Amino acid sequence: MIEDELVQFDKSINEFWNKFFNTASDTSCQMVALRDAYKDSIKAFAEKLSLKLKEEDRMVEMFLEYKNQICRQNKLIQEKKESLSKLLAEVKCKKQEIQVLTANIQDLKEEYAKKKEAISTTNKAIEERLKRLQKSADIYKNRLGLEIRKIYGDKLQFIFTNIDPKHPDSPFMFSLHLNEAGDYEVSDSSPHLECLAEFQENLRKTNNFSAFLANVRKVFTAMVYN
Repeated sequence: MIEDELVQFDKSINEFWNKFFNTASDTSCQMVALRDAYKDSIKAFAEKLSLKLKEEDRMVEMFLEYKNQICRQNKLIQEKKESLSKLLAEVKCKKQEIQVLTANIQDLKEEYAKKKEAISTTNKAIEERLKRLQKSADIYKNRLGLEIRKIYGDKLQFIFTNIDPKHPDSPFMFSLHLNEAGDYEVSDSSPHLECLAEFQENLRKTNNFSAFLANVRKVFTAMVYN
């Protein structure tokens, strides 16, 4: 009976061992399968994470590049703004200069018009005086032996004859012209007259040309008889 029990016990142990071994083998296989699946999942996740990190690195690089481009663009825009501000300031300055020049030109035009009008008035007055001189010359030409010639420098040369009884054709002369102010200027008397400046002053004050000519002839005559 003891042997039979031992055999039975040994048989039971063997059955238990076989059953445990089979169960452990199945569990081990399941664990290995789970481990392999876990490793595959980890590997796939790592690869996916690596790709994600690389993509994020590229995004960061692109962001930094865009940021640098924006900085450069902002710098260029600032430089353009400064250049535009300088250009606008120069344009404003030139505009002010043009306004000043325009005002100066207008003033010069007005001044020129006034001077032109004054010159025209003076020329008319000179023409009138020359006409009166010519008229006086025509009157005194035969009576006083007076001849009037136009010489250089827009001057009139007055030549008296019939003063020296011994030499009636001997000339006694002086020159006369009107200056820019329209005043008489007498010069170049021959023979020289000391009182010519005084006669000139009286002529300017009185504007009596006939009396002036008569006085000059009297002085020439007195010189002959003296």
